[in-house]
Amino acid sequence: MESTTKMALVTGGSRGLGKNMALALAAKGLDVILTYHTNKTAADDVVAQIEAMGRQAVALQLDTTDRTQFDAFLENVTTYLQEKRGQARFDFLINNAGTALYAPIEAVTEEQMDAVYDIHYKGVFFLTQKALPLMNEGGGIVNISSGLARMTMPGSSVYGSLKAAVETLSRYMAKELGPRKIRVNVVAPGAIETDFGGGRVRDNKDINDQIAGYTALGRVGLPDDIGGVVAFLCTEDAYWINGQRIEVSGGQAL
Repeated sequence: MESTTKMALVTGGSRGLGKNMALALAAKGLDVILTYHTNKTAADDVVAQIEAMGRQAVALQLDTTDRTQFDAFLENVTTYLQEKRGQARFDFLINNAGTALYAPIEAVTEEQMDAVYDIHYKGVFFLTQKALPLMNEGGGIVNISSGLARMTMPGSSVYGSLKAAVETLSRYMAKELGPRKIRVNVVAPGAIETDFGGGRVRDNKDINDQIAGYTALGRVGLPDDIGGVVAFLCTEDAYWINGQRIEVSGGQAL
């Protein structure tokens, strides 16, 4: 029997913002496929939390920098969906997986640039391309960008530039996928207290205080500030939002 519950696929869903997105999606009544890179234990814990909400979930391994894995990964997705839901289709793709790069322009190596490009742009592009045949009409894509595509912070030239590229790509996706009624939007978090980038925003008091000082709401963001916005974009209430960049930063650097 085919399931009528919407299904979302979240990359990098075992920790940080991705974990919060996965849990928020489940709280909205969606089932979730989440990917993890290396930490299966953490991913399985997120699955258990989602199942405790009465929703279905599974964690699948994927390195989004390695495009040679994409076909096998999507075969695993297809098998899971067919077995659990009676049809190899899902509704929402959240391209969240990512890593940080903090380095001044003079110090960036080609290898560093390639690594960030592979995960933040090329991986997003080709995973989306390969996933599209499995996506239902009327679904949606949420690409995760960063406040650093708007705010200019020394040391984030490569990361911020590639997130800006993803924002432009998202508008093209929205235009091209419109005939399938697939909406494409961007969520751009401001600085958030997670272990991203070695936890520098969370653990470095000087950085934390500095960011809080130029944020209108007076503090640094928390994971709970982000997941609900992503989940909202995967509901019918957000159907008429398309091709948009939504910055979720508490009014950072206004």
